[in-house]
Amino acid sequence: MNEVRTIAVAADEAGVRLDRWFRRRWPHLGQGQLQKLIRSGQVRVDGARAKADARLEAGALVRVPPLPDAPPSERDRPLSSRDAAFARSLTLYEDDEVLVLNKPAGLAVQGGTKTSRHVDGLLGAWGEGLTRPRLVHRLDRDTSGVLVLGKSPQAAARLSGAFARRRAQKTYWAIVMGFPKPGEGVLDLPLVKRGVGDRELMVPAEPKEPRAEAAQTEFVTIARAGPRAAWMALRPLTGRTHQLRAHMKAMGHPILGDPKYGDEASRELSGDLKLQLHARRLVLPHPTKGTLVLEAPLSPEMREGFARFGFDEHEAAHDPFQGPGRR
Repeated sequence: MNEVRTIAVAADEAGVRLDRWFRRRWPHLGQGQLQKLIRSGQVRVDGARAKADARLEAGALVRVPPLPDAPPSERDRPLSSRDAAFARSLTLYEDDEVLVLNKPAGLAVQGGTKTSRHVDGLLGAWGEGLTRPRLVHRLDRDTSGVLVLGKSPQAAARLSGAFARRRAQKTYWAIVMGFPKPGEGVLDLPLVKRGVGDRELMVPAEPKEPRAEAAQTEFVTIARAGPRAAWMALRPLTGRTHQLRAHMKAMGHPILGDPKYGDEASRELSGDLKLQLHARRLVLPHPTKGTLVLEAPLSPEMREGFARFGFDEHEAAHDPFQGPGRR
């Protein structure tokens, strides 16, 4: 990367150390290289120098200086015309400031040591430098649905700020195991990360436990397939890692097709289903005008789940959390 970039910190990256934020995006950077860039002031946060252990706030603008290229096999390979066409085929909405994609299940949002194909790597389809869209929030690799990006540093900062101030209203659809009782409500259950590496999980925590993070999820059951499974609308009121998956497991109704948070019973019921979690709807302020109301059609993976349990997507209200259709 041979140009200076300004990247907005996404809402779910709030609290991450500056050096770790860099390593997540550019894992090929050596620690010595990164420390030199930070110490010399080439890296800045909101225009000011920052230390490697500084905790980032959502919406903060990080100045990223020119970085050494990663090996072509890992990052920054020139986009093929096929990849560029694929990236553009995901577009749900686009204007001069905002790009919205319908992220497919199985496609990571950002790269890592074992991930060479991801949304961030496809954004060159819209250009490089200041014209390259910027991520403002994330979805899990196996979660499909609405993903919003800013098309300028200013738009990205405003969008990130909307997520950080909880002005983004997110509605997910999920198929879970069992017959949830109560069928609607708010689960207020702090979460804490435990484990190492790929085995890290978010688990329930005591409110005063060190590193515990407050987490609230609003939920409503839209339809049931007898005692076997339920189609639910989930609204995260906070933005913790794997929050919905961890909360549904804690309720005793794990999301079907979840290899990480499922149990033996849910895995048996899931069979060959992939993760049944879809970012269906997002309502948030446009960076400069009005309100964005965005919906993603069901993914092929979710359609399989709906077909298996006899659910009809037209049964749900646009907003299952209010008005007719709430049950």
